[in-house]
Amino acid sequence: GGGSYNGGGSNKTVKGIIAGGITGGIEICITYPTEYVKTQLQLDEKLGKYKGIVDCGRQTVKEHGVRGLYRGLSVLLYGSIPKSAVRFGSFEQFKKHAVDEKGNLSPVSRLLCGLGAGVSEAILAVTPMETVKVKFIADQRSANPQFKGFFHGVRSIVAKEGIAGTYKGLTATIMKQGSNQAIRFYVMETLKDWYREGDPKKSVPKLVVGLFGGIAGATSVLGNTPLDVVKTRMQSLDAAKYKNTMDCARQILKNEGAKAFYKGTLPRMSRVCLDVAITFMIYDSFMEMFNKIWP
Repeated sequence: GGGSYNGGGSNKTVKGIIAGGITGGIEICITYPTEYVKTQLQLDEKLGKYKGIVDCGRQTVKEHGVRGLYRGLSVLLYGSIPKSAVRFGSFEQFKKHAVDEKGNLSPVSRLLCGLGAGVSEAILAVTPMETVKVKFIADQRSANPQFKGFFHGVRSIVAKEGIAGTYKGLTATIMKQGSNQAIRFYVMETLKDWYREGDPKKSVPKLVVGLFGGIAGATSVLGNTPLDVVKTRMQSLDAAKYKNTMDCARQILKNEGAKAFYKGTLPRMSRVCLDVAITFMIYDSFMEMFNKIWP
């Protein structure tokens, strides 16, 4: 390993997994309501029930109280904690093998480590969880919801469609998470490196990390919203009308125009910037703490 930087190198991945998991849990509680609204708006294709972000939030609170914005939160906690643990753990794992002797990552390595983190989380955590989540929210919106609770819902989905049913849209998800994390980690590591002026031991203040995270988040949204829209459609309950990911994209373009690909960009933009900023700040804080108490 590269000198003192890799002190406790083997622990880096474990620390990443734990810090990542905690981060995922905290972050979801902060940002869940906007996520709920986003999925509602994206599914609201034909009904036109909501006028926009605020209106959707208002109607939800009116019908179900503030807790309505947290409906289905447990589902996301079960998803967010492993997702974040896999993402950061695998990033630390890849990074450990890719750093030079000073402990720095080359630009290409930054991209590849981020890509690796995204692909890992897509396969191990995101795809099955997202499918379950979209089906859940769609189920809650139907006239007579079928699922009694999280585990009952998962059992029903698996019983009906097999494990493979939860892996619908895997390609789209791998592309999305891969490109997402590649962009985010690349921007994040590049900005941090620029701030540290090439000295990996120099610490970056939390607020600066937050700012960099916001920039990384914004960049990733612009590159990724079209994939996200296609993915949500592929995983909703009427996914049967699309042959595959490409066909879904073609149909949206034909029937709804290019604008449909950027549906929900605004709530997503503000959410992701906040999200990524919070995530990196929390994660860095825990990693710093772990490095102090756990050599």
